[in-house]
Amino acid sequence: MEYRKTDIEGVYIIEPRVFGDARGYFMETWKEAEFNEHVGPVNFIQDNESKSTRNVLRGLHYQKGECSQAKLVRVIKGRVLDVAVDIRRHSPTFGRHVMVELSEENKLQLFIPRGFAHGFLVLSDEAIFTYKVDNVYAPQAEAGIRWNDPALDIAWPVDPAKVLTSEKDLKQPLLKDAELFD
Repeated sequence: MEYRKTDIEGVYIIEPRVFGDARGYFMETWKEAEFNEHVGPVNFIQDNESKSTRNVLRGLHYQKGECSQAKLVRVIKGRVLDVAVDIRRHSPTFGRHVMVELSEENKLQLFIPRGFAHGFLVLSDEAIFTYKVDNVYAPQAEAGIRWNDPALDIAWPVDPAKVLTSEKDLKQPLLKDAELFD
């Protein structure tokens, strides 16, 4: 696998080696020793999967404090625009984001360390999104930031009137009012 650093420390785009022939393809999606060598040790304990349709926007989500999560995300069907926002208050890249298209065709993965809000927009008719996490979901620690906060300057390629999101995500605070990481 190729591990590419992004403009934000700790966030990596990972491109697997894909071996294809007339039967289909094979690839490794995660290998502990290799991951530890390039990114550092992360104890993934759970895999999650979601299915969404075009213009669904999930996020920007995170868990606070000891319940925070690092994530390794990828798409196994369709296409999404994936975004990780640095919400570490004392980080030199605070408020900045990494945006990458993840798809079944490009097979890219994004590693998002703790201290980031995360979300994605579905670009295809349907998308199946999967991710590894290093901590269990804790409802008492869930938090978020409004996906269209002007301070974040995220260029979502969709008419805001066409975005499909949850009531909870519509009510998330702006970055300036969110509970952040130190």
